[in-house]
Amino acid sequence: MPLQNFTQPTYHQPPSNLHADLQGLFSMVHGYLGIVQPNSFPKDLLTYVVKHQDFQNQTVYKEMLKYEAGFLVCTVIGLLFIVLVPLVGFYFCCCRCCGHCGGFMYQKQNKHTACKRRTLFFFLLGITAVLLAGDICAYVSNQRISQGLGRGFGIFNNTVSNLNVYLNSIPQEINEIVSSSKVPLKEVNDSLLNIANTLGSKIKDELGGRANKVLDTTEQLLQDIQHIDQELQKVNQTGGRLQKMQQELNKNLTDLRTEINGTLKECGSPCGEVSIENLIPEANFDTIPDVSDPLKLISNLTSLNLNSTVIEARNFIKEIPQKVSNQTKKEVSEIQDVLYDIKNGINTISDKLYKQISLKDVSAFMENIVKKANYYKPLVVSYDGYRWGVGVCLCCLLLAIIAFNVLGLLLGGLGLDPNGMQWPTKRGCLSNTGGNFLMASVGFSFIFSWLLMLLVLVLFLVGGNSYTLVCRPWANGIILQYLDTSGLFPELSVKKLMNLNGSDVNLTSIYKSCEENAPLWSTFHLDEIVSLNDTFNLSKYTQNINSTLDKIKINVGTIELLEDEQKRSLLKLSAKDGPLNVDFNSTLEQLNQNLTKQDLNILANKLEEVANSTTDDTKTNLKRQANELKEIQKWINLKFPPEIHALKRSVQSLRKSTPQIPNLINRTLSEINETNSFIKNQTEEVIKKETKTFILNTVNYFSSYVTRVEYFIIGEFGRCGPVAWALDSMNTVVCNYLVDSLNAFWFCLAWCTIFLLPSIILAVRLAKFYRRMNVDDIYQDEIMENFELSRQSMFKMPRAELKK
Repeated sequence: MPLQNFTQPTYHQPPSNLHADLQGLFSMVHGYLGIVQPNSFPKDLLTYVVKHQDFQNQTVYKEMLKYEAGFLVCTVIGLLFIVLVPLVGFYFCCCRCCGHCGGFMYQKQNKHTACKRRTLFFFLLGITAVLLAGDICAYVSNQRISQGLGRGFGIFNNTVSNLNVYLNSIPQEINEIVSSSKVPLKEVNDSLLNIANTLGSKIKDELGGRANKVLDTTEQLLQDIQHIDQELQKVNQTGGRLQKMQQELNKNLTDLRTEINGTLKECGSPCGEVSIENLIPEANFDTIPDVSDPLKLISNLTSLNLNSTVIEARNFIKEIPQKVSNQTKKEVSEIQDVLYDIKNGINTISDKLYKQISLKDVSAFMENIVKKANYYKPLVVSYDGYRWGVGVCLCCLLLAIIAFNVLGLLLGGLGLDPNGMQWPTKRGCLSNTGGNFLMASVGFSFIFSWLLMLLVLVLFLVGGNSYTLVCRPWANGIILQYLDTSGLFPELSVKKLMNLNGSDVNLTSIYKSCEENAPLWSTFHLDEIVSLNDTFNLSKYTQNINSTLDKIKINVGTIELLEDEQKRSLLKLSAKDGPLNVDFNSTLEQLNQNLTKQDLNILANKLEEVANSTTDDTKTNLKRQANELKEIQKWINLKFPPEIHALKRSVQSLRKSTPQIPNLINRTLSEINETNSFIKNQTEEVIKKETKTFILNTVNYFSSYVTRVEYFIIGEFGRCGPVAWALDSMNTVVCNYLVDSLNAFWFCLAWCTIFLLPSIILAVRLAKFYRRMNVDDIYQDEIMENFELSRQSMFKMPRAELKK
């Protein structure tokens, strides 16, 4: 019994990970936050706060501070940075204005000056590259926040749409399961209404299989006998005609032979060579046997009307289905009443499932969320535009500092003498401009680094706690366990929301089951609510059907395939030495001989030759007699060959067919006797067997239906994969698209802000190598003398000389 599978709804595709290219950055952020906040999810603390709403309890504050210790340490560091960096910058500025901290435009020169400059150059270049990489990552992360927010609303709508499609599919599947009961009910009802074919045809095939085979053999036998009868009649008719023509031929030849003999005597010696001794018939058709006896016996057999008996037997087989239908009308009507009761009983399944699985509250809850999301969407998009602009400005500020560094390095390096022989006071404008760009970078870094750190600190507290309190526990399932806390969030109680009584049903168990696309039966433990054994207990109906079907009594009667007189007539015809044992050998020999011993045309030609040498009267007689011989030969050629050919064909056909008739008759009669015995003795047993098979098939039909329905309810009904997909989609939007991008943004800003400190130091140190000095420092190097003579190195210490 086929039970149609459920139609799978069409869902929107789940969101893909847009940030796969930033996964390395996210991993760094997650690793850092794991170090900052190694504590597990504060389930007990949050439970206490939500239940008691007690925010004045000192213990709560202590536990919160203890949990947020890592964030507090980072906050303190950030505040110190925010306070100290501007303060240091202020003192640094005042100090340089007083001519200290590098403010005095004098640079002492020595032989390591060039090495120091190059070292500072490459270190600052590396720091600038790190700043540029951080700024690019910050810009990309800022863009991804807006992209994720823009896609988030569409994904949210698609997710809610998927959930609505799924929720709407549940009642449809219930209806399909219930309406599928029409399949077996209709099949059984059709089987009962068409019992003539379902049961009657089986009985007909069982009984008629053998009977029809024998009847086919009997009909073939009758056809063969009819064919033999036709051939025998042809032999009888053709033989009679040949015998009459032979008599006429004998008379004509005898008369003509007498005349020719007289004429030859009158002719005398000229006709002495002509002989008419062989002017007599050669073939003798009197040897054709008499077939009147077999014709008479076949005629008697035909009069017994065997064909009518065969037709009557076939009609008996054909009428079996109608007899079964007529004899089972009462039982069929009773079973139809039982089927009506079954239909009413199965319809109660739909009401039970609808009552236990009410989805109205869930649908209303989701519609409310969608309305709120659509209401706040314009505001969120508008504020995100402002946020994006601030983020771009911060990235541009960092980019300006990076640009100052790059310009300072580029102009400073290009502006110096490649041989290093240029006086500090003689440095060109290009080199001096490079140094000024580096000092501009220092100034901007002091001015804006505290602001960057302030923004980083705020975003760090928001994004970091969002990750540690929401995304991380969401990923490992802890947050669902927290939401499942009894009495904490009554509005999220699955039992209350869906009118369930299962003891183990909660958000965590539902998510784990739906993650594997499990059916609702196992997900919500519906076996504790609806008992399939009670709901689908069709045994009471099948017992009624079984007892009613057992009342069926069928009697199709019996029939003899051939009557005794017909069998006796066939036996006479099948005797080995019986009427069909006719010898046609001598007939065939005569048919193969010539009709006359002498060719009449040759004799006629001789008579015409002799006539030319005789007198007129003899000549005339001889020519007349020659013409008569030719006419007789023409008559023989015209009349005898067709009859001889027809007789020969009939004789050959009889010689081929008649020897097979006795064996065929005996075999057919044997099969008829066996079939008659089978019909007489086994008909009742066949009817019982087929009726029992029909009963078992009808009863087992319901069992197979129940098995299939139970399989679909337990294993296929309401596969809740879309619920887990919806939760995963929200996780992707909130955590992957927004929280991870936000954390990556502040992490990159913090990265750049921290590296601004070495950039300040290196830029200040390197700027003095590029800027034009006000005071020269002369370094002279004494040349070694008499190196080959003394093998000792003698140096004269350099002396600094001030020049104003």
